[in-house]
Amino acid sequence: MSTVPTRLVIATRASRLALWQAEHVRDRLKALFPACDVSLLTMTTRGDQILDRSLSKVGGKGLFVKELETALLDGRADLAVHSLKDVPVDLQDPFSLAVILEREDPRDAFVSNDFDSLEQLPAGAVVGTSSLRREAQIRTLYPQLQVEPLRGNLDTRLAKLDRKEYAAIILAAAGLGRLGLSERIRAYIPVEQSLPAAGQGALGIEVLLTRSDMHEWLAPLGNADAAACTLAERAVSRVLGGSCQVPLAAYATISGSELQIRALVAEPDGSLILRAQASGPVSAARQLGEGVAKELLDNGATAILAKLGAANTPES
Repeated sequence: MSTVPTRLVIATRASRLALWQAEHVRDRLKALFPACDVSLLTMTTRGDQILDRSLSKVGGKGLFVKELETALLDGRADLAVHSLKDVPVDLQDPFSLAVILEREDPRDAFVSNDFDSLEQLPAGAVVGTSSLRREAQIRTLYPQLQVEPLRGNLDTRLAKLDRKEYAAIILAAAGLGRLGLSERIRAYIPVEQSLPAAGQGALGIEVLLTRSDMHEWLAPLGNADAAACTLAERAVSRVLGGSCQVPLAAYATISGSELQIRALVAEPDGSLILRAQASGPVSAARQLGEGVAKELLDNGATAILAKLGAANTPES
């Protein structure tokens, strides 16, 4: 490494989970560069401010990154730390995902004070989720349940559960684990029942594309398997024009030198779920994701996307 940083500023959202993630990256950087002054620039994003409407109705995932990107552009920050599933898949110049860190548990978690699993919930029980992806899969398997929107940061969502506004809520297992709240999890939902969102459980670090120094300094934090899996997953989402308006899931795993990618697109009410999967060499991660997405389009996803007003022209 030709040079080492003397000062780095990390842009982060102000939620407790976002701060944990930024502090985790800060500590990793301090271990790499002990003499470097690494500080946090804490910000409140538009996505954090709008809590009375679902993300699909107010602009989607990009609402969580725009303010942080502005800090990168104007020089107030050198890097931004994100939950990768919050980062738009069409990230373009002048921004770049420098590295993907080692991935935590990508599964969804069932959280309830009174019940041990979705199967145990009585008919009419209210389940809270912020995700159309989760909602569609729950509605397919458990049509007797009532699924209602759930917004707010992790602590806010748990507080709503504790006030008995919901019989159960569905959250990302990784976030609960990072905050030491794994004891709140009554059951981990198998990926066969709730296929994760693209990038779920992974952290991504965003920098300006022109900052070759940042790419060099951050490279040791990257995890090759997580990068390959999320590359395939985000390729699915990108081809399908993935946004919060689309019940879309993509999940990849690696065994040896082979990557398997599974994906689905659903009607929001769970009345139809289209699935596809493929396997191939890890080196073809992007192509495998794109191929699975195009299979979904050929099998009927185009009509679902058009109905939801989220169809993009598939990439060639």
